Amino acid sequence: MNKSELQQTIALHAKWLADHQDGVRAVLSDADLSGAKLTGADLRRADLQGADLSGAVLTDAVLSGADLSGADLSCADLRHASLTGSDLSGADLIGADLRSAYLSDAVLTGADLSGADLRGANLRGANLTWSDLRRADLTGADLSGADLTGAKLLSADLTGADLTGANLSGAKLLSADLSGAYLSGAKLTGAVLSGADLTGANLSDADLTGAVLTGAYLSGAYLIGAKLTDADLTDANLSDAVITA
Repeated sequence: MNKSELQQTIALHAKWLADHQDGVRAVLSDADLSGAKLTGADLRRADLQGADLSGAVLTDAVLSGADLSGADLSCADLRHASLTGSDLSGADLIGADLRSAYLSDAVLTGADLSGADLRGANLRGANLTWSDLRRADLTGADLSGADLTGAKLLSADLTGADLTGANLSGAKLLSADLSGAYLSGAKLTGAVLSGADLTGANLSDADLTGAVLTGAYLSGAYLIGAKLTDADLTDANLSDAVITA
């Protein structure tokens, strides 16, 4: 699709969003939009299923409720983009820049976010089940209430991230940095946290039943009310950890 065709499609989509009789919903499924400049574009509820948006510039774009399932967004610039409630299941977001992006309630089931930059992103209530977040930077991200069941977070940076009430059952967090993270009330049953850094993390009332914490760093961690039944804490560092009130 050339630039003029894309601009026309976006213009007609704007009319469709405004319920104008001449409006037409943007259907860009499987379209080649690689490298497209779409800064600030309003593509709410657009059909971008399977589209190639690799390397596209989507800073400040509005993609709330859009269908981006299976789309290629590798290395795309999505800083401050609004993706609230969007469908990104199975999407390729390898190396994407999602700093301060809005992804609350988005569906990211099976999405590949390895190496993605998600610093300060809002992922509250997002569905990240079985997603790949290896080496992703989630520093200061809001993941409260998110579902990360079975997610791969190996060597991910979650420093100071908010994971309050998040579901991390069966998640792989080997060597992840969770220092200063908020995990109060989080579900970590069967999670693998070998070698993870949980220094100063808040794990109050977290469920760590059957979790693997071998060699984990828990110095200064707050564990009051945490369930540690059958958890493996072999060689874990619990110095100065607060376990009982």
